[in-house]
Amino acid sequence: MQHIHFAASGSETAQMAFAGLTARYGQVPRYAADVIVALGGDGFMLQTLHEGTGLPVYGMNCGTIGFLMNDYSEEGLPERLATAEEAVIHPLAMRAMTEDGHIHNALAINEVSLLRLGPQAAKLRISVNGRVRMEELVCDGAILATPAGSTAYNYSAHGPILPIGSDVLALTGIASFRPRRWQGAILPNTAVVRFDVLEHGKRPVMADADSRSVQPVLWVEIRSEPQVQHRILFDPGHGLEERLMREQFA
Repeated sequence: MQHIHFAASGSETAQMAFAGLTARYGQVPRYAADVIVALGGDGFMLQTLHEGTGLPVYGMNCGTIGFLMNDYSEEGLPERLATAEEAVIHPLAMRAMTEDGHIHNALAINEVSLLRLGPQAAKLRISVNGRVRMEELVCDGAILATPAGSTAYNYSAHGPILPIGSDVLALTGIASFRPRRWQGAILPNTAVVRFDVLEHGKRPVMADADSRSVQPVLWVEIRSEPQVQHRILFDPGHGLEERLMREQFA
């Protein structure tokens, strides 16, 4: 049997699952583990992946949202882990400058989003690979999403669902006011996307990488980070590709 390290969110449901599973299967420290079993929702799954151990992570849903999670059950866990399918995903690397002149770096598995901080719409200039592609986007914000994150905030903002194996990113506006009918863009994952915040004093903006925020920002650069990989395990027939397909026919 694989050596398992269990990790759980702070919710009562996850803590009860942690107690039951560790009593049944034991608990080893992360340094001695072959696999991590994460108990919680998608937010806790992202937190576990961001800790960067390099180990595969098998999530079991003990939260309200579980797109990245498998169904919870105490039964047959070693067999489920032995037959699980592995998906490897690469995060986005965000580099942002705040008004105090500091540079902030973060990784995002799902998306990097820019969001207005005040009552007025944000004004963003968008450049791709050093070339300005949109002089001014007036909006509540914008999202650059990976295929793995395309069904999350991006989809709620009416962005496209991207196939998990595709080498593309989704650029989606949030409540775009001008250009009013802008539908966003699909970009190669080799693209370097830069947002410059226009009128930043009057229209402040924050940048968020998988719920880790910096504010207020002057500019943000985002690129795919192929040197970093996250390994997620799914029950057979329930991997990311199948989940993305089901979302489109729900």
